[in-house]
Amino acid sequence: MQPPLMPPRPSRGGPPIVVLGIAGGTGSGKTTVARAIVERVGLDRVAYLEHDSYYHDLSNLPLEARRQVNFDHPDAFDTALLIEHLRALRAGRPVDKPVYSYTESVRAPTSERVLPRPLVVVEGILILENAELRSLLDVKIFVDTDDDIRLMRRLRRDTVERGRSMDHVLGQYEATVRPMHMAFVLPARRHADVIIPRGGRNTVAIDMVSDALLGRLAGQPGS
Repeated sequence: MQPPLMPPRPSRGGPPIVVLGIAGGTGSGKTTVARAIVERVGLDRVAYLEHDSYYHDLSNLPLEARRQVNFDHPDAFDTALLIEHLRALRAGRPVDKPVYSYTESVRAPTSERVLPRPLVVVEGILILENAELRSLLDVKIFVDTDDDIRLMRRLRRDTVERGRSMDHVLGQYEATVRPMHMAFVLPARRHADVIIPRGGRNTVAIDMVSDALLGRLAGQPGS
């Protein structure tokens, strides 16, 4: 059985647009799932917005103070700007997505132009937590992965890609990441239309979602 999909939202003066939201805890594999779906649908048909690109700029704080910020709390994100950009894409207008430096915790002076496409993918740990953002999503996916695997992936990512020490990553996980997961991320799972266990390894679920999206984008009723 294919997952339920709401009717695509019409853009102003253009073809219908489907908005797909992909949430899940840190290290759950949601980015892998998102990229797999994009590959199946076709990169030229997708506009991609990562919630992580919309972190607030912390350039007003010294670097050490930035390291103490709770990046897993909803207040860490400029979700209002993400909502504004999502509405613009649905209306057929391009947006300038922020470029964020995760090593420095600041926004870059440049931005990335994102053009409106038939499928808009929004990905991030908290995109199902915010009711206004959630109301703009036609299809809502939650990627569910065991906690120990998520921790290992987070540790690998932050030490290799973001220049953090192991002690810092583990301390942050205990102090903020896990509590925020329990308080905000996990409860939002109830809003998902589709739950994908085992992350990017679940090719059966990814294929089902991709096929349903392709049918919807092709204008096939009941897809």
